[in-house]
Amino acid sequence: MSRLLNRRKFIQASLATAGGLGLPAARAGRGEHDSYVEAIVIGSGFGGAVAALRLGEARIETIVLERGKRWPITPAGNTFSNKENPDGRTTWLSNTTILPSPPFQDFPIDVFTGVLDQKKAVDSGLAAYRGAGVGGGSLVYGGIALQPPKEFFHKIFPRTLDYDRLNRVYYPRVRAMLGATPIPDDILQTDAFLSARLLIAQATKAGLTITKPDMAFDWHAVREEMAGKRVPSVIAGEIYFGTNSGAKNSLDRNYLPKAEETRHVEIKPLHLVTSIEESKRGYRVFANELNERGHVISQKSFECRYLFLAAGSIGTSELLVRARAHRTLSNLNDAVGQFWGPNGDSVAGIVTPQQTNINLGVGGVVKVNDFDNPIAPVALEIFSAVPLAPAGVLFVLGQQISKPDGYLAYNKSTQSVDLFWPSTSQDTVKNAAAITKTYNRLNQANGTSLAGPVDSLVSAHPLGGAVIGAVCDNFGEVFGHRNLFVMDGALIPGSAGCVNPAPTIAALAEQSMDHFLDH
Repeated sequence: MSRLLNRRKFIQASLATAGGLGLPAARAGRGEHDSYVEAIVIGSGFGGAVAALRLGEARIETIVLERGKRWPITPAGNTFSNKENPDGRTTWLSNTTILPSPPFQDFPIDVFTGVLDQKKAVDSGLAAYRGAGVGGGSLVYGGIALQPPKEFFHKIFPRTLDYDRLNRVYYPRVRAMLGATPIPDDILQTDAFLSARLLIAQATKAGLTITKPDMAFDWHAVREEMAGKRVPSVIAGEIYFGTNSGAKNSLDRNYLPKAEETRHVEIKPLHLVTSIEESKRGYRVFANELNERGHVISQKSFECRYLFLAAGSIGTSELLVRARAHRTLSNLNDAVGQFWGPNGDSVAGIVTPQQTNINLGVGGVVKVNDFDNPIAPVALEIFSAVPLAPAGVLFVLGQQISKPDGYLAYNKSTQSVDLFWPSTSQDTVKNAAAITKTYNRLNQANGTSLAGPVDSLVSAHPLGGAVIGAVCDNFGEVFGHRNLFVMDGALIPGSAGCVNPAPTIAALAEQSMDHFLDH
């Protein structure tokens, strides 16, 4: 086979000689329980979903191992728990809910393989949130599809990463796949989005820049919610535990079904990957199959030629850190687990004299930018709260460019991977001063005040641990390990540039898959 032939053509030619359906299942390595497949994707979030679809389109036999369960939208609109009466569906294997207080409170629940998980830093207590389920973080994210400005992108990534090509090809591809468009004015003007309009008014008086991000929502379905034809979800602020109306264009409604439709991709829910190692054919993956209560019902191993890690910043980093500690991947360097950060996330409440309807409407439909802040750039998004939240408060998510000063490390005594985040670093102190300056500007212009200190010990967007330029090349291939790829937020050094990172993760994955298949 000519070396000039790209990987896509080579694989398709190989499959043709094997009957067009890939190599048959084989027993190898550790023995009779191994099964062989050409490619394995660990995780089904933004990176994993992209990888699965593009592998399937290339007729590469692929399995996707996802620790969480499937969450098909039911006609009755009762797939997910609601926020008024949370139950086990809200949370990954916990006996209480885990959203922060305020405005949320912990409630006792049954232990279940629910949609939201967290990992806490052992030094600072920072809580990093992540999704669990077929669709990964898209099940619980806000649907915001913004890309960072070029200037901010280059503050984070190596200059060798081509922003212009991402901007021209891959970000638009992702937005089109997600069906992402700004909130229509008729919906923004409803009672459900009063809080968003109040933030617009306050930001306008303060002279700050306001944008309406592209959002991965079916706005026709939202109108059907308003008309009583679907269960109220988007208009009710039901976002963190899933969206029962089906109005959110999560990955289980676009990339992943399209991948399965190729008939070359099989998604295996409730398969928790525990370790990875090198093998004669490439890589071996060990997983526990779980029931919906989290009990192990079987242990499995799989072997593959191509392995794509897409378990999120936390999950992917844990697998690599553990593999280095146990020397199951022989060439991992010392940067594994390093350069982690919380995307500069923070939460705060603005006390206003008006009714806010903050428990209604999904957040993120408007974004306020203070990029000219003399200390450091700041972005703010409105977000929804539970019904227990006070009526006169606007809850706001802040985003900044945080240096990747955190890391994940193997703990021999507990045989687990710990997260560390230095909450008192010089960069964190600088960001705290910058966002306080932005809030002061808003408050002085509007006669409002903060409900309490800005909380920077919470992150909905954990990033880093296997970053581009240190652990991986520009296309996610791990240095020293051919055909081992990182496809998720672990690639991003600590910050996405004052935006939600999901579109950047997906755009980088799209670019990486094109490169993988064409070289």
